[in-house]
Amino acid sequence: MIFLAGGAGYIGSHTNKLLNKLGYQTVVFDSLVYGHREFVKWGEFILGDLANREQLRACFMKYPIEAVMHFSAFAYVGESVIDPAKYYKNNVSNTLNLLDVMREFDVRYFIFSSTCATYGEPVEIPISETHPRRPVNPYGKSKLMVEEVLKDYDRAYGIKHINLRYFNAAGADPDREIGERHNPETHLIPLTIYAALGIEDHVKIFGTDYPTRDGTCIRDYIHVQDLADVHIRALEYLKASHTSESFNLGNGNGFSVREVIKTAEEIMRKKIKVVEWNRREGDPPVLIGSSEKARTVLKWEPKYANLATIIETAWKWHKKGLF
Repeated sequence: MIFLAGGAGYIGSHTNKLLNKLGYQTVVFDSLVYGHREFVKWGEFILGDLANREQLRACFMKYPIEAVMHFSAFAYVGESVIDPAKYYKNNVSNTLNLLDVMREFDVRYFIFSSTCATYGEPVEIPISETHPRRPVNPYGKSKLMVEEVLKDYDRAYGIKHINLRYFNAAGADPDREIGERHNPETHLIPLTIYAALGIEDHVKIFGTDYPTRDGTCIRDYIHVQDLADVHIRALEYLKASHTSESFNLGNGNGFSVREVIKTAEEIMRKKIKVVEWNRREGDPPVLIGSSEKARTVLKWEPKYANLATIIETAWKWHKKGLF
C-alpha cells in the first residue's frame, strides 16, 4: 500500500487517481488545511496532521505501507518570506516526523515533492540537476533542507528516496474529476481562467520590462497528469534499483505570461482584461528545466506537453464546476 501525505491536494490527488487506476492500493493522509476531501475519490482517507506522530503511527499500524509519497508542504513563496517559521515547522519538522515513523515501521521508499525553487536564481538555461542550489526564499530553503536530510537518512538508515523537482505544475485531470483549486490562488493559468469566467475582473502581469521576447516572464509548464505519471515511474525505479536520485520535471520549453494569456483567449474564445503591474521581487526572467535525466532514466515522456492542451484541460475542469 502507498501512503500519500498531502494526497488531497492538487498533485497528490492526481497521483492517487493514477495509482489506483494502475492497481495500487493507497491511503491518503491529509489535514485538509489546503487539500480537498472531495478530491480523494480513490483509496482510503485518513484525516491527520504530520505534526502528530501518534496519528502517523496509528496509520502505519493499520495499513501495510510499503512506500511513501510526500506532497504535504506549504508552497506560497511570498508567505514563506513573511512567516518563515510556518514553513520550517511544516515543511521540515513535520517531514522529520514522517521519516522517523517510517523508520519505526521499516518503510524504506520515499518519493519527495521538491521544487525548482531549490536552485534559486538561474545561472544557466535550461536548468539541469547539476545546477548550483542556492534558494532565495524560505520555501525553497525548506525543500533543500529536506533533500539534505534525505541524504543523511539514506546513509544512516537505508531510506531510499527520489527528489522530484517540479517546475510549473498546470492543467487538470482530462476526465474532469479533479483539478486545480487553491485558496488563495496564485497560479497564472487558473487566474486567467477566472478572469475569463468573470470570477475575477482581470489578470495581472507582474513586470513587462524583462529581457525576454515580449517583456514578460517565461516559465516551463508541466501538466499535472504527467507529474502523476512520473511519480509512479520514480517509485518503480526506486523499488527496482534501491538507488536514491533527483530529477527535474519540466517540458524543456518556456512560454511567456502574455503567450499564456493569448493562448487561453484562443481556447476560451474570450477577451481577457489584463492589468500591467510592477515586477515581483525574486522573479527571474526565465525558468526552464531540463528533464533529460528523467526521460533517460525513468523512460518518462510527457504526454501533455502542448500549452494549449494544458490550458484546455484546466478550462474544461473549471467550466464543469460552474455550468
